[in-house]
Amino acid sequence: MANSSLPSVDQLTRALEITRQIEKLQSELEAVLGGDLKAVKKLAKAEKTTPTGRKKRTMSPEAKEKIAAAQRLRWSKQKKADKKAAV
Repeated sequence: MANSSLPSVDQLTRALEITRQIEKLQSELEAVLGGDLKAVKKLAKAEKTTPTGRKKRTMSPEAKEKIAAAQRLRWSKQKKADKKAAV
């Protein structure tokens, strides 16, 4: 009975090939930049930010719902005020 949680020989071989490709690309990158890996990290960090240089923020679903509930409350208050003014 084979243990399915262990990688197969084919998977290990492929992983080794990928690792070798990564090492080759890293050495090429160092050659291009003259060994300045700080520039690479800075470039990678810049790609994660917005054009203004600020990091993109994400809201949790709970925060979005809280904001939506507050807006619905404002709308309902405005509708009540409009109905009173119309009467």
